[in-house]
Amino acid sequence: MDNILVADVMTRDPIIVNSTSNLFACAKKMVRKRVGSLLIVDKKRLMGFISQRDILWVLIKKSRKDLSTIKAIDISPKKISTIKPSATIKEAMLKMKKLKFERLPVVQNSELMGVITAKDILSFNPEFYPELEEFAKIREESRKLRLVKKARKQIDGICEECGNRELLARFNGILTCESCKDSD
Repeated sequence: MDNILVADVMTRDPIIVNSTSNLFACAKKMVRKRVGSLLIVDKKRLMGFISQRDILWVLIKKSRKDLSTIKAIDISPKKISTIKPSATIKEAMLKMKKLKFERLPVVQNSELMGVITAKDILSFNPEFYPELEEFAKIREESRKLRLVKKARKQIDGICEECGNRELLARFNGILTCESCKDSD
């Protein structure tokens, strides 16, 4: 397993969009291609990465109409973890596990070569399943811990802005509900 390279098992034609694509076009492409994420590429250069979770986050914070005005590159993380095609599958798995990612763009000389996913690795070698299952459990536990921390910061009460009884969080020194916090 140590001699099998990322280039041997990666997906060579990942689903991509350009940096001018809006979130509505990205969402349509994800549904049409049945993928959970897209790579943002301009002239074969990786510019960013967008997932279903990113689009859902924007939907919660903004209106549906905003999906056609917000560009994918605007909400893409600025730092993107990548891997070289010459790396081994084992190195890719360790990096995925450490970063809690299910996929890594494969880049060489600043040019996108493909993407390697946990599914690619499992398809190539199903014996990695227990290790990847442990990775999924760790990621789920991390998500639950973040939710618990967020819930502890909120209290039930009356919003100092609108007077409605809701879950409140301290924002700018006053206790406000989520909708009043977003309107500021």
